[in-house]
Amino acid sequence: MLRSPLRLPGPCPRHLEQVRHYLVRVRRLPAALIEALIHLGSLYADAHANAVFLLRDPQQRPVGAELRGTTRRPWHGMAPGSCKDQGYFNWPDIPQPVCILCESAIDALSCWFLHPHAWCLSTAGARSNPPWLSPLLQTGVPVYCGYDADPVGDTLAQLIRSLHPSVQRLRPPCKDWNDALRA
Repeated sequence: MLRSPLRLPGPCPRHLEQVRHYLVRVRRLPAALIEALIHLGSLYADAHANAVFLLRDPQQRPVGAELRGTTRRPWHGMAPGSCKDQGYFNWPDIPQPVCILCESAIDALSCWFLHPHAWCLSTAGARSNPPWLSPLLQTGVPVYCGYDADPVGDTLAQLIRSLHPSVQRLRPPCKDWNDALRA
């Protein structure tokens, strides 16, 4: 099957304030964190006022983007041609002593705020066995599955653990990490 090429949405600076407002006021993420992501080029606004979170491969090349609507109609999706198998969104941008897998960029950022010594990665949806996981586990970094506290998150966390017994479950105290941050 031929994969369509990655088509990242172009940045639209005029919508950046709306994205900031959504992430800081609605999602309660720290403003300094959002500014750091913007400065690094890992987060920007597109022409539809979506928050665009870049997914990068282990060599830091863009391989996709999570899109999160910031208007009154909640919406989320992926940039056309995104390849979740090749990479992830992560914060901080360098590995830490512990890694936590999360279902979305917003959850990864929220999880990091609650666990500031962890390297939090978004798998852009609950996934059981992304190809980059085995090489990550071979580095010896302890990995926790922090997928949502719901049937899908629990089922996929169990599947990851059956495939990779060293992965431990770290269940959010609320439905997801952003709910826990806002609580």
